[in-house]
Amino acid sequence: MVTVKQVEDDNLVSKGAIPEQLKCPRFCFRDIRIPLYRFSSQSLLDDSPFEGHVCIPEDEQSALDSLLLAQWEDKMWKGVLRYDVTTSEIKVIFGRRKFIAQLNERLGMDYVPKPEPDKICGQGNLSEFQWTKHQEEFLFYVASGEMAIPELIPSAAMPDGAVLIIINEIPVEYGHVFLVPCGSDSLAQVLDTKSLEMVARFAVEINNCSFRLFYDCPTAGTSHRYFEACYFPSPLPVELTPVDTFFHEGRRGMRISAVTDFPIKTLLFESNKKFKRMVEVLVEICCQLQEKSIPYNLLISDCGKKIFLFLQMQNMANSGTLSAWECGGYFLFQSRSEFDQATEETMLNKLRDVSLDDEGFQVVKELCCSIADKFAA
Repeated sequence: MVTVKQVEDDNLVSKGAIPEQLKCPRFCFRDIRIPLYRFSSQSLLDDSPFEGHVCIPEDEQSALDSLLLAQWEDKMWKGVLRYDVTTSEIKVIFGRRKFIAQLNERLGMDYVPKPEPDKICGQGNLSEFQWTKHQEEFLFYVASGEMAIPELIPSAAMPDGAVLIIINEIPVEYGHVFLVPCGSDSLAQVLDTKSLEMVARFAVEINNCSFRLFYDCPTAGTSHRYFEACYFPSPLPVELTPVDTFFHEGRRGMRISAVTDFPIKTLLFESNKKFKRMVEVLVEICCQLQEKSIPYNLLISDCGKKIFLFLQMQNMANSGTLSAWECGGYFLFQSRSEFDQATEETMLNKLRDVSLDDEGFQVVKELCCSIADKFAA
């Protein structure tokens, strides 16, 4: 159940163009009023059993899932998207791995917008970003709340620690959005616990097994952290691959496993109870990977219960890295001929070419155990 709190909206910014750059962080959003979804004060990220949490049946929807899809579909019907992603041709590539290929000839070479620093905004070292040119691309904010049940406010300014949900006008899949942390440290290139907690909770409360969240480690040309999310009708190939657990705290504790027989080195993090601590462990691991110049990606799936960590080749951060959904086995093609000729072996080689090697993978596994032990102590 969600309570709706009506807010007077005399100062709501009208639709249409806004300044060329979307200004971030918080003080640059002070005049933008859009819907706000506040989480309840109680969360599955707290140390409560997670194993009883199951995704809602397809014929039902959580309030947050309904809000996201309603907002996204409204923008779609209003022509905000550059094309209808539902008309893209999709196939499963023949072979044991069941890699997924999408033909989308309408994508440009840089089909996913990247935030580029432009000029100083207002105070200090806060840069402006070319995130969007129109306010109509903003969907809503999500933020922590103090009520016992979630709260939907139809129009509000951005609160502290919020995440801004922005539609991707050139989507890869249905419901494709950006999740942009807008706290005081949002310009930092290092993943932080608060941001990962917020987007993990977003996945938990969406509570839809088709929903996936992605994160790509920032490269040298990126000066803002952001996540992406969309709905996939079928499991990604990596989600169907067996795992070998090498760290286990017990039935309700954190579990870290290596995904076996997969072309790119991948770890899986799961927790039935101490989910918040798992997030802290994962953030510490990611920070150390970034210090070692090891590119990585994250995939959050299964209603937030599973987080995959993909490990790419060291010192490749500026060229040749793959996106998180490619690491998971979902590939995009702009050419009909390449799409028709795609083979499992070609996709295997694409993933193997960027994967961390066996020696580096063993070092990362030992690092994971060391950090997990430290947090458990």
